[in-house]
Formats: sequence, structure tokens, C-alpha cells
Amino acid sequence: MIRIDIRKPLQGAGGTMELRIDLTIKERTFLAVAGESGSGKTTFLRILAGLEQAEGEIEVDQERWLDDKTCLPPQKRRIGFVFQDYALFENMKVLENLLFVRRDERLAWHLLHMTDLVELADRYPAGLSGGQKQRVALCRAMMNRPRLLLMDEPLSALDPAMRQKLQKDILHLHKEFGTTTVMVSHDPGEIYQLADRVVTLSQGRVVADTTPAQLFFKERSGALSFHGELLDLISEAESEYAVISVGNQITKIPITPSQSLRLKDIREIRIVVSPECAQIEPIPCD
Repeated sequence: MIRIDIRKPLQGAGGTMELRIDLTIKERTFLAVAGESGSGKTTFLRILAGLEQAEGEIEVDQERWLDDKTCLPPQKRRIGFVFQDYALFENMKVLENLLFVRRDERLAWHLLHMTDLVELADRYPAGLSGGQKQRVALCRAMMNRPRLLLMDEPLSALDPAMRQKLQKDILHLHKEFGTTTVMVSHDPGEIYQLADRVVTLSQGRVVADTTPAQLFFKERSGALSFHGELLDLISEAESEYAVISVGNQITKIPITPSQSLRLKDIREIRIVVSPECAQIEPIPCD
């Protein structure tokens, strides 16, 4: 069980705000952390990792990681951290990157087998694709059998096919090692496929704590609702359309002239889909 009650002042897009998070996370949970840019997601991960200071308390399996007298250093927290930019040692081969964390060749080869990296064990990171580098980074994070695996948008730079492959690898490792995982993500498909629970942050505060299904498929008179990004408003053949991005897909939805006026200068939207039609609603900026 992980108990978190932390506070930290942050400088957000709208000025100074306080990151204030009070959570309890059950063992072996896969928790996704969502929210707009600048809401405190990455800072939250870094505080859990011991890479940033904060006030409050963090207790993991009755061990104090943070309180008014203690701040356990990262190397004593038995965590794994997967960064967005891989953070591999460029002067070390794939196998050497793993063994640098822990001299356990049996575990290293097991991880390489699980992620289809055996044939690349003697390669340097410069000779790997983005997806291969991220698999190496994931294996390296698991080398110390972490009680807590932290991932900061680990798949955001990858193409859709590779993301799906790595989603399976991440879930496989999470289940086999019985770790508790906290992942920052903006991708609805990724969250839905991987997470048991989703915490949404806004201006440093938890504004929703739910399951992926409850977050993305809110029922309203038989309709489903999910978030997207409005890219453009266009006119074609005397009709008007909204060009939207949802996950990895871009499409256009017909709209009325009045809807077009409502959506002007709006970026974040909610798409409500029912058996009869699809509607787009603006989400005002905070």
C-alpha cells in the first residue's frame, strides 16, 4: 500500500499554484495520471522518485519515504523510472545498460527475451530504433525488481504500431513482476488498455479519480463522451466541418454555422457520440 499526502508550490502557466495530492494506491495497481500540460503530473512522479523535494508524507509498505524528518534518496526507494527520452547510456551496449543497474545476467536475459531484444543485446543505443530504445529503457527499469514503476509519457514519441506493441510489453512486465505502476499519459487508448485507475490533475489538484471506462465512456442519454483536440474549422461544398484529433486519429465532423461560432478560438473539446449523431462541445480554458 502506498500512502501519499504531499504539497509543493509550482509555477504554472497561470501563475503560482500548489501541487496538493492526497492518494492511497493499492499494491499492484496500474495508475494512470492524466491532465492538461502544466497541471503537475511530471512533478508528482519526480517527487515519488525522490528527484524533487516536497512537504508532506509518502509511505510505501509501512516504510517512510518522506515526512518532516526524512527524505529517502532515490537509490534507496527501489523504484524504476522510464523517461520519455529513454536516458540510455550511449557508450554501453544493450546488455551492459541492464547490468549497470544490477549484476544479474539471468534476469537481464529474461527481460530481453520478454521484449524481443535478445538479438540486439550487443548493440549500442545509437543503432536502435525509438521503439527498441524504449524497450531497453523499460527492461533497465525492471532490473532492480522495483516495488514502484514510474513512467512519464513513455510512448508519446512512437508510431501507433510500436505503441501497441510496447503497451503489451508494459502490461506483461507489470503483471509478471507484481509491481505498482504510475504512468503519466495523454493518450486515451493507452490509458484504457493499461490502467486500472485514472487520476486527473488540474492546477495541481486531483479533480477526478475513477476507472478508464468511467472517464472515457460517460453515459448521457445513451451517449458516449471523450476528449479531443480541435485542429481547424473548414468549409467545403457549402458545408462546415471541425477537424479534430482524438488519440492517434484525425477526422472531420460536420457542424452547423452556430456550432462553428461557438468553437472559434477553442482548442480542447468534448465529442459526444450517440446512435443518432456526433456533437462537439467546447471545453473552456481555466
